[in-house]
Amino acid sequence: MEWRDKHVLVTGGSSGTGLAAAEILAGRGARVSLLARDEARLSAAHARVEGVVNGSGGRVHSATADVSDWSQMLAALDSATAEFGSVDVLLACAGYCTPRAFVEASTEELRGQVETNLMGAIHAARAVAPSMIERAGGQIVLVSSMGGIIGVYGYGGYSPSKFGVIGLAEVLRSELKPHGIGVTVLCPPNIDTPGYAREVAMEPAETARINGSAKAMSPESVAARMLRAVERNEFMVVPGTGNALMSKIKGIAPWLVQSVVDHSIARVRKEVRPDVV
Repeated sequence: MEWRDKHVLVTGGSSGTGLAAAEILAGRGARVSLLARDEARLSAAHARVEGVVNGSGGRVHSATADVSDWSQMLAALDSATAEFGSVDVLLACAGYCTPRAFVEASTEELRGQVETNLMGAIHAARAVAPSMIERAGGQIVLVSSMGGIIGVYGYGGYSPSKFGVIGLAEVLRSELKPHGIGVTVLCPPNIDTPGYAREVAMEPAETARINGSAKAMSPESVAARMLRAVERNEFMVVPGTGNALMSKIKGIAPWLVQSVVDHSIARVRKEVRPDVV
């Protein structure tokens, strides 16, 4: 795919993978629309992306929106299309995790993750799909997670939402392919972002032990892999050889993955929670 002059809408564009992808795309001459709910962080991201445009011909627009709110999503899309025209590629990167044992998490915490991670992806895809169908082309990228392939201790809100994103991607792939629209679902491991640093600071010991076995990837490397998947029209992408292998094992022998996870949790409970039977 030639990125020059393509209109790419990036939700969650103020940090992490979304911001890293936006910087790459602006440097390749794309018209990039950034969406995020924090106005101050979005303004800083806009300036960063503008800073890499140089002579590429890339352009940047930004709009504040909470993707879990349908009306805000539509208003942001209207702003973006008024600036750059119809969206050619959607990168639905908005999402977050609040790791906490299920019975200790409030229903508001659980619901918030589902509304942003899953409903946010639904809203973004639903907003751009009609125009793509009219033009018989486009690409929708939904960001799930390894936590959307393997349910992780402490991810009572996050894993269900990310499993749902994979289900949404499968539905969209079959429904939109006849219209010439490609769908990609990205399932990265932990990514070294401020959001992940927040998670690490609050995650249960069991979650920390499970996550500690996998090195966090840089947002730049994940973004580069995501854009390569768009160029190749790949469907499910799991960055990292070890992660890809783990996802295959989960599909073939889920009991083996469960056994490894159970062993890690048992060790933590013996070391950190000896009072728990």
